Amino acid sequence: MTAVSPTPRLNREARLAAQEKLPERSFLARNKFLFLRRLSQAGVFALFLTGPLFGVKIAEGTIASSMTLKVLPLTDPLMLLQMLAARHWPEGLALLGAAIVAIFYALVSGRAYCSWVCPINPVTDLAFWLREKLGFQAKGWQPKPETRFWVLAMVLVVSGVTGTIAWELVNPITHAFRVVVFGATASLTFVVAVFLFDLLVARRGWCSHLCPVGAFYGLLGSGALVKVSTHHRAACDHCMDCYAVCPEPHVISPALEGAKKGNSPIISSADCTTCGRCIDVCDRGVFRFTHRFDASETTTVPTVRSNCSGETP
Repeated sequence: MTAVSPTPRLNREARLAAQEKLPERSFLARNKFLFLRRLSQAGVFALFLTGPLFGVKIAEGTIASSMTLKVLPLTDPLMLLQMLAARHWPEGLALLGAAIVAIFYALVSGRAYCSWVCPINPVTDLAFWLREKLGFQAKGWQPKPETRFWVLAMVLVVSGVTGTIAWELVNPITHAFRVVVFGATASLTFVVAVFLFDLLVARRGWCSHLCPVGAFYGLLGSGALVKVSTHHRAACDHCMDCYAVCPEPHVISPALEGAKKGNSPIISSADCTTCGRCIDVCDRGVFRFTHRFDASETTTVPTVRSNCSGETP
């Protein structure tokens, strides 16, 4: 679907006039989903750290392949595909674990892995935040979004040619996990490299343009149920704050700006990470979480701010 160009940002006077009708919200309310995602990401680490720290083993293994409570195997489906490409037949538990993970993300939201689980996400979010604080306005080098799919294909080809799970040798996600859980300081090199790339070379360059893991989970969740809806798009004042914070801003326009073309209010792109930042920052309550079949929308324009969490400009 061709993206609709967003309406130009309102001038400062118009925005201030609109905001006078809207009472302030707390800092917690303005960052609700951001905090929930950080808790989720920290919780993943906590499952693996209870053993080394307290002698209580909940999850054993790595973020790519683990056993939880000695009964629940979980395996990264992409790692399984690399094994198959390398002509290594995995054990039954690895197959079961990959099936569990694949079914979960295929049903819920593929790229929810990127925003709610991946340990590199806080790193790239920090780089983006620092870019804004330092006033780096230029986007820098911006590879085409489809570049990540070529990288994904290359990952599988290299595994097939070398007979190894080659990507795991350089995967920043794996190295970030090693830094936190195993204290592997050498792995910091890969994490810092991603941080500096996003900070100095390309705004949101890694997750939005190059990461093959995000590309894979996006494909996996292309038909997932959980979606963000612009159900209250009639109330949009075109402040553009949602575009400013979204890691994949191109996914917003078809839904938010597409009412006149009869487009559904559902953000249907598989690139959407369902991070909830658009919900957080929207002062008008335009966005909400829902399911892919909920095309309902509210056409009345509120005079007070909704209870959704949002970040003031």
